[in-house]
Amino acid sequence: MSVRLVARRSIIKSAGLGIGAGVVSGLAAAHAQGAAQAAPAEIWSSEYWAHKGDVKLNLWRKRVGAPAAGASPLPVLYLVHGSSLSARSSYDLQVPGQDYSFMDVFARAGFDVWTLDHDGFGYSGSSGNNSDIASRVEDLKATMPVLLSETGRSKFHFFGESSGSISAAKFAQDVPEHVDRLVLAASTYKGEGAAEIQRRRDQIAELRANPRRKRDAGMIRSIFSRDGHPGIYDPAMVEALVTTEMKFGDTIPAGTYTDMAVNLPIVDPTKVKSPVLMTRGEWDGNSTDADLLDFFRQLPNGDRQYVILPNTAHSEGFSKNRQMLSYVMKNFFNEPAPAAS
Repeated sequence: MSVRLVARRSIIKSAGLGIGAGVVSGLAAAHAQGAAQAAPAEIWSSEYWAHKGDVKLNLWRKRVGAPAAGASPLPVLYLVHGSSLSARSSYDLQVPGQDYSFMDVFARAGFDVWTLDHDGFGYSGSSGNNSDIASRVEDLKATMPVLLSETGRSKFHFFGESSGSISAAKFAQDVPEHVDRLVLAASTYKGEGAAEIQRRRDQIAELRANPRRKRDAGMIRSIFSRDGHPGIYDPAMVEALVTTEMKFGDTIPAGTYTDMAVNLPIVDPTKVKSPVLMTRGEWDGNSTDADLLDFFRQLPNGDRQYVILPNTAHSEGFSKNRQMLSYVMKNFFNEPAPAAS
């Protein structure tokens, strides 16, 4: 079985254009029209609620333009958050002068983008459990009636980062009928040889003692320094994230940390039938290439890619190099169907 390893960089250069004074006035109208066409598309957003038993789960949706009766449905991208941050902080962070909102990026790329606050996170209610991977899969299942009703689609692209990738992969394993293409970013399979996973194993007694763990401003800042390359993140982004997330309090459910410390592996790669893109930052302390390639080699669908993102650590979507992640994702989602089967 062959293994496809891809390392990509996306570089955009602006070209200078010299225009003589005699033709400037003649181009004014065309220039104004072009500028209007180049203006960012207006993004529509809406909030929804799903129910997992008595727990209300908050969904957030963004796309270009409100849904219209009779219009063709857009491809749906469902973003699954990780262990320490809620959904909108993870995927719709607003930083002045910067584009950190994954939801905005993919809405402008033509997707109907959704995300969910898991049980005990963000705007969602709490059952009082520790929001482990099994609970999170149930959260995703509980949201399916909403997406089926609102999008006009029955299958959705899924993206999960960190423990969110484990949740998304387990959902794909258990509910394949609703999964189109699957992106697993900064994932962990068995956790062997990963420094961050070993740190959690060393804290297992504390993690098991309480369904919630401490998550203060210092802990959030440590996400961007623990892999040893803090310079790849903008300090302004980090502080905007702290401000946005800390309004939800300084504790969060501990279940995914416990799962990643002692319950791996949780996903059986042989049972994930969808096309899969796996991305790993070269400095990610939550995994090793050996660990993830073990998972990758067992995937049964030949439509699969493994991409190493250079100069990137665990938090791929918050990195200064985050455009590399969105680039490979867009290519993966827009991949043409094979001519022969």
